[in-house]
Amino acid sequence: MIVRLLWRLGSVLLLLFELTPLHAQDSNPFTVEIDLQEQAAYLIRDGRVVLSTPIASGRYGHLTPTGSFKIIEKERNHYSSMYGKIVDARGNTIVADADADMPVPPGGKFVPAPMRYFMRFSGANGMHAGYLPGYPASHGCVRLREENAIAFFNAVDVGTPVTVFGRTPRGRYSEESQWMPRRRSPFMDPRSATPWWWR
Repeated sequence: MIVRLLWRLGSVLLLLFELTPLHAQDSNPFTVEIDLQEQAAYLIRDGRVVLSTPIASGRYGHLTPTGSFKIIEKERNHYSSMYGKIVDARGNTIVADADADMPVPPGGKFVPAPMRYFMRFSGANGMHAGYLPGYPASHGCVRLREENAIAFFNAVDVGTPVTVFGRTPRGRYSEESQWMPRRRSPFMDPRSATPWWWR
């Protein structure tokens, strides 16, 4: 009697498994669009924007890749294996923007950067909670305000489509640094001309 009951239950479960799509996450109604030019991310449900947020994407030398991707991993309390800071024995920061392969002084240590609500979409790149200075400043990831990172994290599943497009704007960390000399105009500014009484 129990064997028959278990057999029937197993048959029903097997039937349900066969009827369930292998990629159930494809039924998620959300998609993500990231506009590098506007430094904004959009959570889209059934073709309508339900959340838009400012971002900080990858700076020059560490640009965020463009293209069509999918969320391949979600981790609430992720830490970078590549970037962080170096602190001394007392916990004072020695190098604020350190790579993991940088030399660490005796007594010091490398502290990996926290990347809370991490949603990986390409290689080492993903979306996560982080500081937004108002310009592209990351090592390739897309930083979001924490409350918006939580909203994105709760809405998307592994397999959710992510589209990254646009050009990274010239900013504080662009190839053309603000300290480079500017070209002089071939025309003289009339306001800078020497007054006639000084000649």
